[in-house]
Amino acid sequence: MKRNTSKAKKARDNYKKVAKKSKPGSGKRFAALEKAVAAGGANNPAAVAASIGRKKYGAKKMAKMSSAARKKKK
Repeated sequence: MKRNTSKAKKARDNYKKVAKKSKPGSGKRFAALEKAVAAGGANNPAAVAASIGRKKYGAKKMAKMSSAARKKKK
């Protein structure tokens, strides 16, 4: 799959804007990161975003945030 670098750059810039405005755990950062990763050409952007989150926040905190997101989604 060929990558569209201008689309990926726009998605990355959007992620940076969202990351500054929203709090961790709100889900907005995750969604923006997922879009940025998808624009970069990832096959499973949600898995990549979750992996990045686990590396940044640790497995315990990431599990807590994802659990809260699932409860909020109901």
